[in-house]
Formats: sequence, structure tokens, C-alpha cells
Amino acid sequence: MGLFDGLGSVISDALGGKPVNILAVAENIFQNAGGFNGIIAQLNQAGLGEQVSSWIGTGSNLPISADQIRSALSSEQVRSLANAFGINVDQLPQLLADHLPTAVDKASPNGVLPS
Repeated sequence: MGLFDGLGSVISDALGGKPVNILAVAENIFQNAGGFNGIIAQLNQAGLGEQVSSWIGTGSNLPISADQIRSALSSEQVRSLANAFGINVDQLPQLLADHLPTAVDKASPNGVLPS
């Protein structure tokens, strides 16, 4: 299971069952960020390396805040994701903060990143 597959099902559940093709959305929005590894690099560059490492590792997942998400992603990325999910742009950072750690954790079983 890829990162965006897992995140899509979580966000779909969070949005009351509205189906979300997160893989297609993510490929489009994060195309310039280099896909999964680019997103991880972007979060690391934003000073969130400790959190990201905990999600990929086999131990407990460290939390991330909505403010950290806002500072790590560009305004364009936040707007595009919110539009793709059909939610208010102000809701997206908290939604990602709530679900991104679990999605990355599930996408990296045994502490191994997808290629």
C-alpha cells in the first residue's frame, strides 16, 4: 500500500465516506515536489525530520501540528489539496496533521520507504 492509498482511505473516512483518489490527486499536486520521496524531503527541509523518521520507523509516531503542515507545504499545495478533497482550505492542515503520520507509517512497513 502506498502512502497516498492509505491517506486517501483515511481522508475519505474523515470526509464521511466521500471517495477520494488520493494517488491521482497527489501525483498531480506533488508532481513538482518529486512524488513520495520529494514530499518526505520537503517535510525534512521544513525541520520535521524527527517526526517523519518516527512515522517511517517502527516505533511510536510523533505528532505534527496543523501549523507545521502549513509551514512545510506551499500555499499552492494546500489550496490544491483542499480543492481536490472538496474541503475548505483552512481544514486541510488539521486533516493532514491528524492523518499523515498514520498514512506514512502504514506506507512504510518495517521502517522501509516505498520506492
